[in-house]
Amino acid sequence: MILKPQRGPQEKFLATNADIAIYGGAAGGGKTYALLLEPLRHMNVDGYTATIFRKNATQITIDGGLLDESMQIYGLLRSAVYKASPKPHWTFNGKARVSFMHIDGDRDLPKWQGSQICYLGFDELCHFSETQFFYMLSRNRSTCGVKPCIRATCNPDVDSWVAKFIAWWIDQDTGYPIPERSGKIRWFFRDAEEITWADSVDELTEMLKGNPDFKPEFCKSVTFIASNIYDNKILLERNPSYLANLHGLGIVEKERLLRGNWKIRPAAGFYFKRSKVGEMLNAVPTDVVRWVRAWDLAATIPSENKESACTAGVLMGKRKDGRTVIADVINVRENSADVRRLIRNTAVSDNALYGNVTVRLPQDPGQAGKDQVQSFVRLLGGFHVITMPETGDKITRAEPFSSQWLAGNVDVMTAEWNDEYFRQLENFPVMALKDMVDASANAYAELENGIPDFGFSF
Repeated sequence: MILKPQRGPQEKFLATNADIAIYGGAAGGGKTYALLLEPLRHMNVDGYTATIFRKNATQITIDGGLLDESMQIYGLLRSAVYKASPKPHWTFNGKARVSFMHIDGDRDLPKWQGSQICYLGFDELCHFSETQFFYMLSRNRSTCGVKPCIRATCNPDVDSWVAKFIAWWIDQDTGYPIPERSGKIRWFFRDAEEITWADSVDELTEMLKGNPDFKPEFCKSVTFIASNIYDNKILLERNPSYLANLHGLGIVEKERLLRGNWKIRPAAGFYFKRSKVGEMLNAVPTDVVRWVRAWDLAATIPSENKESACTAGVLMGKRKDGRTVIADVINVRENSADVRRLIRNTAVSDNALYGNVTVRLPQDPGQAGKDQVQSFVRLLGGFHVITMPETGDKITRAEPFSSQWLAGNVDVMTAEWNDEYFRQLENFPVMALKDMVDASANAYAELENGIPDFGFSF
């Protein structure tokens, strides 16, 4: 049995002698596999230790996550023994050890004081702060005879410190990796959080000859190796539909995860355009098979400030042909008592005009959120009420609705609220207010995933 990297970027990543190597910059490039493969070259070295980090413990144990991938690789080796406690780890011939840990915040760093880790791995480096990375760099040491190193994977994040750290390898005009620089090694010296870069230690020595804190042995070598799904031939053969999944992403995520763009940022007009409305309707369609009114509740006290949050309610229907129709939008600044009356009265009106209309409400985290939704369920006794915790960021939640909008599959009733509604959608996510977008995204999610029965859930 032979375990080896695929030819191309993965092979280059495992062949580099840089102190720090960062690999990836897009989805599907076989990043985690490469990260797990690296320690096996030292599996018979007594005292060799490797720790691979994720942001939180769930990312280690989740289906298809770091632990599952290690089972598919290390589980093939007769010399490998897995133990789940006191921390998830593998040992090889009773000598080398590979552990999986998480760093969920800077508060976790002190527990690593005094540790010695020969191989430091960061799966999704952009999930870690610059402070966390450089603190753990100080733990990258060993007496086992193997040169300590750091290996990391990442997907593009324009706002991450990593984007600045690997800027030399990225075209700053287009955001795409520069092919001829991929795998090239550069050197840096870090002093008081300021980083100086050069092509060699000698060049750094010349540049910093007036700095009393500089010593050539304080420099570290770095490389960035770009990869994407097209470099992972095995994945494309075994799961060709994954490429279709990436092509189906929204504009920003598609640029990041499929094309490896490090400069792309959500901007007004990316997600919704007024010109993409399917049809402007003067009458309610008679072929609607299900109606949902989703609410986004303002979390702040209403004020006259135009930037204060609103309570928004979007009435959306699914038609027999699969098209979506938006029949009504409410967007107001009211106190909590008036909001409760508004939601109750709207439910009565909706049912009278459109038949059975599901009411969907967001559930904030914590006990206060549970108490609030239970209060609304009691208030709306006799109506079909769904309460749902919101997960993920606003952009992620809006993307399924956005894809339908941009495809021309959403029709809108002609009404006075149209201009205000279109203006907020077209300025998403740049505009401060996103209440109507959130309510629309939740209504669409309920139409697509909800179960058209009676009752409530919370």
